[in-house]
Amino acid sequence: MTRLSWFNVVSLTLGFAFLYLPMVILILFSFNESKLVTVWAGFSTKWYGELLQNEAFLDAAWVTLRVAVFSSTIATVLGTMAAYVLVRGGRFFGRTLFSGMIYAPLVMPEVITGLSLLLLFIGIGLDRGIFTIVLAHTTFSMCYVSVVVSSRLVTFDRSLEEAALDLGCSPAEAFRLVTLPIIAPAVISGWLLAFTLSLDDLVIASFTSGPSSTTLPIKIFSSVRLGVSPEINALSTLMIAIVAVGVIIASLATKRAALQRQREERLAVQT
Repeated sequence: MTRLSWFNVVSLTLGFAFLYLPMVILILFSFNESKLVTVWAGFSTKWYGELLQNEAFLDAAWVTLRVAVFSSTIATVLGTMAAYVLVRGGRFFGRTLFSGMIYAPLVMPEVITGLSLLLLFIGIGLDRGIFTIVLAHTTFSMCYVSVVVSSRLVTFDRSLEEAALDLGCSPAEAFRLVTLPIIAPAVISGWLLAFTLSLDDLVIASFTSGPSSTTLPIKIFSSVRLGVSPEINALSTLMIAIVAVGVIIASLATKRAALQRQREERLAVQT
Protein backbone atom coordinates (compact mmCIF):
# COMPACT_ATOMS: atom_id res chain seq x y z
CA MET A 1 0.00 0.00 0.00
CA THR A 2 1.41 3.40 -1.05
CA ARG A 3 2.07 5.72 1.87
CA LEU A 4 0.32 9.08 1.70
CA SER A 5 2.85 11.91 1.70
CA TRP A 6 2.60 15.69 1.66
CA PHE A 7 3.83 15.70 -1.92
CA ASN A 8 0.97 13.43 -3.00
CA VAL A 9 -1.60 15.49 -1.08
CA VAL A 10 -0.36 18.78 -2.54
CA SER A 11 -0.18 17.35 -6.07
CA LEU A 12 -3.68 15.91 -5.82
CA THR A 13 -5.06 19.15 -4.40
CA LEU A 14 -3.47 21.28 -7.11
CA GLY A 15 -4.66 18.89 -9.80
CA PHE A 16 -8.28 18.95 -8.63
CA ALA A 17 -8.12 22.72 -8.14
CA PHE A 18 -6.86 23.18 -11.70
CA LEU A 19 -9.69 21.03 -13.06
CA TYR A 20 -12.66 22.08 -10.94
CA LEU A 21 -11.92 25.52 -9.46
CA PRO A 22 -12.92 27.34 -12.70
CA MET A 23 -16.23 25.46 -12.67
CA VAL A 24 -16.83 26.41 -9.03
CA ILE A 25 -16.15 30.08 -9.82
CA LEU A 26 -18.47 29.93 -12.82
CA ILE A 27 -21.29 28.40 -10.75
CA LEU A 28 -20.72 30.96 -7.99
CA PHE A 29 -20.92 33.95 -10.33
CA SER A 30 -24.05 32.61 -12.00
CA PHE A 31 -25.82 33.70 -8.78
CA ASN A 32 -24.24 37.16 -8.84
CA GLU A 33 -26.57 40.15 -8.63
CA SER A 34 -24.28 42.32 -10.73
CA LYS A 35 -24.07 42.08 -14.49
CA LEU A 36 -20.30 42.44 -14.22
CA VAL A 37 -18.88 38.95 -13.87
CA THR A 38 -15.81 40.23 -11.99
CA VAL A 39 -17.73 42.10 -9.28
CA TRP A 40 -19.72 40.31 -6.58
CA ALA A 41 -22.83 42.33 -5.66
CA GLY A 42 -24.89 39.80 -3.75
CA PHE A 43 -26.80 36.58 -4.22
CA SER A 44 -29.49 36.48 -6.90
CA THR A 45 -31.17 33.99 -9.23
CA LYS A 46 -32.47 36.57 -11.68
CA TRP A 47 -30.10 35.49 -14.44
CA TYR A 48 -31.74 32.06 -14.53
CA GLY A 49 -35.06 33.81 -15.11
CA GLU A 50 -33.47 35.95 -17.83
CA LEU A 51 -32.08 32.80 -19.41
CA LEU A 52 -35.48 31.13 -19.54
CA GLN A 53 -36.79 34.17 -21.42
CA ASN A 54 -33.93 34.23 -23.93
CA GLU A 55 -35.44 32.52 -26.98
CA ALA A 56 -32.16 32.50 -28.89
CA PHE A 57 -30.40 30.42 -26.25
CA LEU A 58 -33.43 28.14 -25.79
CA ASP A 59 -33.72 27.49 -29.53
CA ALA A 60 -30.01 26.74 -29.76
CA ALA A 61 -30.23 24.40 -26.76
CA TRP A 62 -33.15 22.54 -28.34
CA VAL A 63 -31.25 22.15 -31.63
CA THR A 64 -28.17 20.90 -29.77
CA LEU A 65 -30.18 18.39 -27.75
CA ARG A 66 -31.91 16.96 -30.80
CA VAL A 67 -28.65 16.70 -32.72
CA ALA A 68 -26.91 15.02 -29.77
CA VAL A 69 -29.67 12.44 -29.23
CA PHE A 70 -29.99 11.47 -32.89
CA SER A 71 -26.29 11.48 -33.72
CA SER A 72 -25.25 9.55 -30.60
CA THR A 73 -27.95 6.92 -31.19
CA ILE A 74 -26.97 6.39 -34.82
CA ALA A 75 -23.28 6.43 -33.92
CA THR A 76 -23.85 3.82 -31.21
CA VAL A 77 -25.61 1.46 -33.61
CA LEU A 78 -23.02 1.86 -36.36
CA GLY A 79 -20.08 1.84 -33.94
CA THR A 80 -21.29 -1.36 -32.27
CA MET A 81 -21.71 -3.05 -35.65
CA ALA A 82 -18.24 -1.93 -36.72
CA ALA A 83 -16.68 -3.16 -33.47
CA TYR A 84 -18.40 -6.54 -33.83
CA VAL A 85 -17.08 -6.92 -37.38
CA LEU A 86 -13.53 -5.95 -36.41
CA VAL A 87 -13.40 -8.28 -33.38
CA ARG A 88 -15.40 -11.24 -34.68
CA GLY A 89 -14.93 -10.92 -38.42
CA GLY A 90 -11.44 -12.42 -38.46
CA ARG A 91 -9.23 -11.72 -41.45
CA PHE A 92 -11.19 -10.53 -44.49
CA PHE A 93 -10.39 -8.61 -47.63
CA GLY A 94 -10.18 -4.88 -46.91
CA ARG A 95 -9.97 -5.25 -43.13
CA THR A 96 -6.99 -2.89 -42.85
CA LEU A 97 -8.74 -0.25 -44.95
CA PHE A 98 -11.97 -0.69 -43.01
CA SER A 99 -10.30 -0.33 -39.61
CA GLY A 100 -8.30 2.65 -40.84
CA MET A 101 -11.46 4.41 -42.01
CA ILE A 102 -13.17 3.68 -38.68
CA TYR A 103 -10.34 5.07 -36.56
CA ALA A 104 -9.28 7.94 -38.86
CA PRO A 105 -11.52 10.56 -37.16
CA LEU A 106 -9.68 9.91 -33.90
CA VAL A 107 -6.51 11.52 -35.26
CA MET A 108 -7.99 13.76 -37.95
CA PRO A 109 -8.06 17.49 -37.06
CA GLU A 110 -11.61 18.74 -36.60
CA VAL A 111 -11.00 21.58 -39.05
CA ILE A 112 -10.14 19.10 -41.80
CA THR A 113 -13.15 16.92 -40.97
CA GLY A 114 -15.51 19.89 -40.92
CA LEU A 115 -14.15 21.35 -44.15
CA SER A 116 -14.30 18.02 -46.00
CA LEU A 117 -17.89 17.45 -44.88
CA LEU A 118 -18.81 20.98 -45.92
CA LEU A 119 -17.39 20.39 -49.41
CA LEU A 120 -19.24 17.07 -49.58
CA PHE A 121 -22.58 18.61 -48.67
CA ILE A 122 -22.07 21.44 -51.16
CA GLY A 123 -21.03 18.97 -53.86
CA ILE A 124 -24.14 16.83 -53.51
CA GLY A 125 -26.41 19.88 -53.15
CA LEU A 126 -27.50 19.15 -49.59
CA ASP A 127 -28.75 22.18 -47.69
CA ARG A 128 -27.03 22.68 -44.35
CA GLY A 129 -29.20 22.26 -41.29
CA ILE A 130 -29.92 19.86 -38.46
CA PHE A 131 -29.65 16.85 -40.77
CA THR A 132 -26.14 17.73 -41.93
CA ILE A 133 -24.99 18.36 -38.35
CA VAL A 134 -26.33 14.93 -37.34
CA LEU A 135 -24.44 13.30 -40.21
CA ALA A 136 -21.24 15.13 -39.28
CA HIS A 137 -21.45 14.29 -35.58
CA THR A 138 -22.26 10.66 -36.37
CA THR A 139 -19.18 10.49 -38.59
CA PHE A 140 -16.66 11.55 -35.94
CA SER A 141 -18.33 10.05 -32.83
CA MET A 142 -18.88 6.58 -34.30
CA CYS A 143 -15.18 5.77 -33.99
CA TYR A 144 -15.22 6.49 -30.24
CA VAL A 145 -18.14 4.10 -29.76
CA SER A 146 -16.31 1.48 -31.80
CA VAL A 147 -13.21 1.73 -29.60
CA VAL A 148 -15.21 1.39 -26.37
CA VAL A 149 -17.28 -1.56 -27.57
CA SER A 150 -14.27 -3.30 -29.16
CA SER A 151 -12.41 -3.25 -25.85
CA ARG A 152 -15.33 -5.09 -24.24
CA LEU A 153 -15.78 -7.61 -27.04
CA VAL A 154 -12.10 -8.56 -26.90
CA THR A 155 -12.49 -9.80 -23.32
CA PHE A 156 -15.90 -11.39 -23.95
CA ASP A 157 -16.22 -15.11 -23.16
CA ARG A 158 -17.36 -16.61 -26.46
CA SER A 159 -18.30 -19.89 -24.80
CA LEU A 160 -21.52 -18.19 -23.66
CA GLU A 161 -22.49 -17.55 -27.27
CA GLU A 162 -21.53 -21.08 -28.24
CA ALA A 163 -23.72 -22.46 -25.46
CA ALA A 164 -26.66 -20.39 -26.71
CA LEU A 165 -26.10 -21.67 -30.25
CA ASP A 166 -25.95 -25.26 -29.00
CA LEU A 167 -29.28 -24.73 -27.23
CA GLY A 168 -30.97 -23.76 -30.49
CA CYS A 169 -30.51 -20.02 -30.78
CA SER A 170 -29.77 -18.48 -34.14
CA PRO A 171 -26.72 -16.17 -34.38
CA ALA A 172 -29.02 -13.14 -34.29
CA GLU A 173 -30.86 -14.48 -31.22
CA ALA A 174 -27.57 -15.32 -29.48
CA PHE A 175 -26.37 -11.78 -30.05
CA ARG A 176 -29.64 -10.24 -28.84
CA LEU A 177 -30.14 -12.50 -25.81
CA VAL A 178 -26.55 -13.16 -24.69
CA THR A 179 -23.96 -10.84 -26.22
CA LEU A 180 -25.83 -7.55 -26.18
CA PRO A 181 -26.90 -7.70 -22.49
CA ILE A 182 -23.31 -8.46 -21.45
CA ILE A 183 -21.74 -5.68 -23.50
CA ALA A 184 -24.57 -3.26 -22.65
CA PRO A 185 -22.45 -1.23 -20.17
CA ALA A 186 -19.89 -0.60 -22.94
CA VAL A 187 -22.64 0.31 -25.41
CA ILE A 188 -24.18 2.73 -22.90
CA SER A 189 -20.76 4.23 -22.20
CA GLY A 190 -20.21 4.69 -25.92
CA TRP A 191 -23.58 6.41 -26.27
CA LEU A 192 -22.81 8.77 -23.41
CA LEU A 193 -19.39 9.56 -24.88
CA ALA A 194 -20.91 10.27 -28.30
CA PHE A 195 -23.64 12.38 -26.69
CA THR A 196 -21.06 14.43 -24.77
CA LEU A 197 -18.88 14.94 -27.85
CA SER A 198 -21.90 16.15 -29.81
CA LEU A 199 -22.91 18.58 -27.07
CA ASP A 200 -19.38 19.96 -26.88
CA ASP A 201 -18.60 20.25 -30.59
CA LEU A 202 -18.01 23.69 -32.01
CA VAL A 203 -15.63 23.39 -34.95
CA ILE A 204 -17.41 20.75 -37.03
CA ALA A 205 -20.85 22.20 -36.29
CA SER A 206 -19.69 25.63 -37.44
CA PHE A 207 -18.89 24.16 -40.87
CA THR A 208 -22.02 22.03 -41.26
CA SER A 209 -24.73 24.17 -39.64
CA GLY A 210 -27.09 26.51 -41.44
CA PRO A 211 -28.68 29.85 -40.56
CA SER A 212 -31.67 28.17 -38.88
CA SER A 213 -29.70 25.46 -37.07
CA THR A 214 -27.34 27.24 -34.69
CA THR A 215 -26.12 24.94 -31.94
CA LEU A 216 -25.54 26.01 -28.36
CA PRO A 217 -21.70 25.99 -28.49
CA ILE A 218 -21.81 28.24 -31.58
CA LYS A 219 -24.27 30.56 -29.87
CA ILE A 220 -22.18 30.74 -26.70
CA PHE A 221 -18.99 31.36 -28.67
CA SER A 222 -20.63 34.17 -30.63
CA SER A 223 -21.94 35.75 -27.42
CA VAL A 224 -18.65 35.47 -25.51
CA ARG A 225 -16.80 37.46 -28.18
CA LEU A 226 -18.97 40.42 -27.19
CA GLY A 227 -18.36 39.88 -23.47
CA VAL A 228 -19.24 37.24 -20.91
CA SER A 229 -22.85 37.61 -19.80
CA PRO A 230 -24.20 36.26 -16.49
CA GLU A 231 -26.78 34.39 -18.57
CA ILE A 232 -23.95 32.34 -20.05
CA ASN A 233 -22.77 31.52 -16.51
CA ALA A 234 -26.30 30.41 -15.63
CA LEU A 235 -26.55 28.32 -18.80
CA SER A 236 -23.17 26.69 -18.14
CA THR A 237 -24.22 25.90 -14.57
CA LEU A 238 -27.36 24.18 -15.81
CA MET A 239 -25.32 22.17 -18.31
CA ILE A 240 -22.88 21.10 -15.57
CA ALA A 241 -25.80 20.03 -13.37
CA ILE A 242 -27.42 18.02 -16.18
CA VAL A 243 -24.17 16.28 -17.08
CA ALA A 244 -23.44 15.50 -13.41
CA VAL A 245 -26.91 13.99 -12.93
CA GLY A 246 -26.52 11.97 -16.13
CA VAL A 247 -23.15 10.60 -15.04
CA ILE A 248 -24.52 9.63 -11.63
CA ILE A 249 -27.53 7.86 -13.16
CA ALA A 250 -25.35 6.03 -15.69
CA SER A 251 -22.91 4.96 -12.96
CA LEU A 252 -25.73 3.64 -10.77
CA ALA A 253 -27.29 1.81 -13.71
CA THR A 254 -23.96 0.25 -14.68
CA LYS A 255 -23.25 -0.80 -11.10
CA ARG A 256 -26.72 -2.29 -10.77
CA ALA A 257 -26.29 -4.24 -14.00
CA ALA A 258 -22.92 -5.56 -12.84
CA LEU A 259 -24.34 -6.68 -9.49
CA GLN A 260 -27.27 -8.35 -11.25
CA ARG A 261 -24.90 -10.17 -13.56
CA GLN A 262 -22.80 -11.35 -10.59
CA ARG A 263 -25.92 -12.67 -8.82
CA GLU A 264 -26.98 -14.54 -11.95
CA GLU A 265 -23.52 -16.06 -12.33
CA ARG A 266 -23.54 -17.22 -8.70
CA LEU A 267 -26.99 -18.77 -9.14
CA ALA A 268 -25.81 -20.50 -12.30
CA VAL A 269 -22.81 -21.96 -10.46
CA GLN A 270 -24.94 -23.13 -7.55
CA THR A 271 -27.42 -24.89 -9.81
